[in-house]
Amino acid sequence: MQTKYVDSELVKHSMIGFLGIEVISTENYFVKAKMPVNDHTSQPFGVLCGGASLAFAEIVAGYGSYLFCSENEIPVGSSVTGNHISSVKTGEDVFVFAEASCLHHGKRTHLWNVDIKDKDGKLVSSCRVTNFIVEDKSKNWK
Repeated sequence: MQTKYVDSELVKHSMIGFLGIEVISTENYFVKAKMPVNDHTSQPFGVLCGGASLAFAEIVAGYGSYLFCSENEIPVGSSVTGNHISSVKTGEDVFVFAEASCLHHGKRTHLWNVDIKDKDGKLVSSCRVTNFIVEDKSKNWK
């Protein structure tokens, strides 16, 4: 796994920035990140939205796959599933943490397990993410 530069302006103006996701650490086949539980990530009832949790899991697993990709490749999400175990109330300085482990690192597919936990380490959601590794054609997008 290598450290790669990600354009901060691209991140800021994407779902990563909107959700306030920050990568904390990367190690071999492991990524840890945090996301605030606030108005952008909660249900109208003041608790973390399951959809935000699934987006968090897919983004963190995608970042992990990105670190394995060559210069001409990018990861694209193929499947994300999750089980929501407990809730987290919104609040100032309230975060959830994703711990993503790569279970399969093939040439064209990566499988990740992503556990989302609260500040005390209590399991909030457990997710599986499959990424396809494809040729980067974004330079041709207009």
